[in-house]
Amino acid sequence: MSTTATSTKQPFGIVAEFDSASDLYHAAEKVRDAGFKRWDVHTPFPIHGMDQAMGMKKSWLSAVVLCGGVTGFVTALILQFFTQVNLYPTIVQGKPTNLNTVPAFFPVTFELTILFSAFSVLFGLLIFILLPRWNHPLFESSLFKKFSDDGFMLVIESKDPKFRAENTQEFLESIGAKTTEVVDG
Repeated sequence: MSTTATSTKQPFGIVAEFDSASDLYHAAEKVRDAGFKRWDVHTPFPIHGMDQAMGMKKSWLSAVVLCGGVTGFVTALILQFFTQVNLYPTIVQGKPTNLNTVPAFFPVTFELTILFSAFSVLFGLLIFILLPRWNHPLFESSLFKKFSDDGFMLVIESKDPKFRAENTQEFLESIGAKTTEVVDG
């Protein structure tokens, strides 16, 4: 069964519903092999191996977090060492004011490393997934509303170079989609 929305606007993409997680997994492999680049799957629970079926590469987020952590580590050491050794040497119970005092700086260094890593996760993720976005065209799809409860959805965006509305809809139906819907942009 197919449902096609008619509109003068360019569509956002096509939503296809599959019967089960297994059907969606195999459909994702076929979409990947067909050469589509701008598409995603939406399920009520994680499906083991779906990232490999989609051909996803390792995220850049871990590199951003590493940079944030290193920045926090270096910032903490510089701030503590500069203030406690150079600017205002604090001698407590015979503690030396040189590089031998670095173990005393560990707690603050650890905390700033974690703090900067956490901020880099938050802001890096917001940038990578293009948030905040207050409304998304998929929210208007009647078919898409089922994904968080009992639906297994695959969405191919119209921004994909291989996207042709009718051809893409036929392709999705040929790989096992039980229902498809064109979503307006």
